[in-house]
Amino acid sequence: MKAMILAAGLGTRLRPLTDDRPKALVEVAGRTLLEITLSRLRTFGVREVIVNVHHFADMVVEYLKKNGNFGMRIEISQEEILLDTGGGLKKAAWFFLENSSDADEPSILHNVDVISTIDLERMVQWHREKKALATLAVQDRATSRYLLFDEKDQLCGRRAGRDGTLEMARPARETRALAFSGAHVISPRLLSKMTEQGAFSIISSYLRLAGQGEKILAFRADEYYWRDLGKPENVTQAEQDAARGIVRL
Repeated sequence: MKAMILAAGLGTRLRPLTDDRPKALVEVAGRTLLEITLSRLRTFGVREVIVNVHHFADMVVEYLKKNGNFGMRIEISQEEILLDTGGGLKKAAWFFLENSSDADEPSILHNVDVISTIDLERMVQWHREKKALATLAVQDRATSRYLLFDEKDQLCGRRAGRDGTLEMARPARETRALAFSGAHVISPRLLSKMTEQGAFSIISSYLRLAGQGEKILAFRADEYYWRDLGKPENVTQAEQDAARGIVRL
């Protein structure tokens, strides 16, 4: 199984920790966010990974080289300009399509700046059973940006901002507002359906495709530990959680 680690962002919310390094190399209890993410992916059988980079890109390349790519095949997708999550995946599409023996073998996308205990193997199995185009790990928790799902766990819209701006991709009698957790499983069929150009959010693609009847599904991850590591205080909290045995890094 292959995976992509989304790590190209500037990490502005993590300053001053990212003043002299990319967010992928920020440390939590002595381990970088990149190492933690790679280790989790390896635990679930991932052996081939592509990492998109931009801010302090050379430091990521050198770090991986120094550590022997952590025993994995790791490719780098360098973005001269930031392409956001959708544009970044589209640029890296070649990696998922090369030498594919199974035309529908799913792959994992994972943000580098989140830490969780989400069972990715179970999530992949759910994705396969439902024959989804994409499966998003979501939780019932507070956030500034909600994704909306119908009674069949299919994406139908989003709600964002202080004013709760609503965008519906498809009609639904009832919706549940859930928070995205930065982990998704995709089928390779998705890649040819991403018609957006340049820099764009993958959520925009998901909403458009959901509106066209594609299966963009929720995987409920409420039972698992999850933390966004986009701010210095969140990194500190994760270290405290690890020290108390709440999460293993």
